[in-house]
Amino acid sequence: MAVYVMLTTLTDEGRKTVKDNPGRIKEVNKEVEAMGVKVIAQYALLGQYDFINVLEAPSSEAIVKVAVELGSRGTLQTNTLSAMALDDFIATLKN
Repeated sequence: MAVYVMLTTLTDEGRKTVKDNPGRIKEVNKEVEAMGVKVIAQYALLGQYDFINVLEAPSSEAIVKVAVELGSRGTLQTNTLSAMALDDFIATLKN
């Protein structure tokens, strides 16, 4: 399975939702996993982005589905990047 990094920024509505119901974050993680994408790690951030999520997905199509579904709710914006383990990166360069 491929690994992706999803950086998310909350909208005004998203900030209100998280403030009123912080547990909603974990509920969304369950929804993401129901779409076939595994949440490997998640951190709250200070700065340009509010959260970083490390995800494992069977395909780019699966991660696109998650990004569009979450973004369509109006509570966050996403920036998703494909990631590669460092050892795999080095091995690729050696071939």
